[in-house]
Amino acid sequence: MALHETIQGGVATIVMDNPPVNALGIGDTYGLAEMLDGYRRADDVRAVVLTAEGRGFCAGVDIKEIQAMDGHEGLLEANRSCFEAFRAVYECAVPVVVAVNGFCLGTGIGLAGNADVVLAVEGAGFGLPEVDNGALGAATHLMRLVPAHRARWMLYSCEPATAEELHAYGSVLRVVPEGELRQVALEVAGVIAAKDPAVVRAAKASLNGIDPVDVRRSYRFEQGFTFELNLMGSGDAAREAFLRGDRDPNAAAD
Repeated sequence: MALHETIQGGVATIVMDNPPVNALGIGDTYGLAEMLDGYRRADDVRAVVLTAEGRGFCAGVDIKEIQAMDGHEGLLEANRSCFEAFRAVYECAVPVVVAVNGFCLGTGIGLAGNADVVLAVEGAGFGLPEVDNGALGAATHLMRLVPAHRARWMLYSCEPATAEELHAYGSVLRVVPEGELRQVALEVAGVIAAKDPAVVRAAKASLNGIDPVDVRRSYRFEQGFTFELNLMGSGDAAREAFLRGDRDPNAAAD
């Protein structure tokens, strides 16, 4: 499994580690959801840090795994597992602090956009290469990180935005040197963990209850277009081009 969990001082740290670009397979994506859902019954967990090893936070789904599965099974399971992981971040009983190293693409945007606090290293890139991949999804979460018209251009162009830009919008709390990311994330989570846990859990539930957009329904709506594009052949053609080496859908990660 590409997920490693430690719990110390009331903070659960989940580290994604799937070289070379932390593309998450279906099983690990479901596994992440199960970990986060489990904290509802874990009184010793008062905050969560979600981060990654290697040169980037997450480059999206594992395209090779999707194409290796029969029929539409790979695409359907990738969609379902991403839905569960993004939901679990949002619905986690305690606040989730996402610490982004390097690039944050596709699935990474869904995780970061639904988090409570986002930190990033200097120069980290946030983007959705979905249009180039013949798919859609996570614009719901991108629009929680950048203004609406900026998100539209990012989706159409597939151009990433920097951590510094997101910090200016207020969606990234702090931009830090790479060697300090994990420590700063633990410090931020520690501030939350030091509060009354019952009040913090109630605060998160109350904030979710007043959100102007239902992120679960909104993302599910997007996913319908992904499957529609796949039935039209656009999605499968883009994934096959990646497997042939004609195009790298995660080129922004380089």
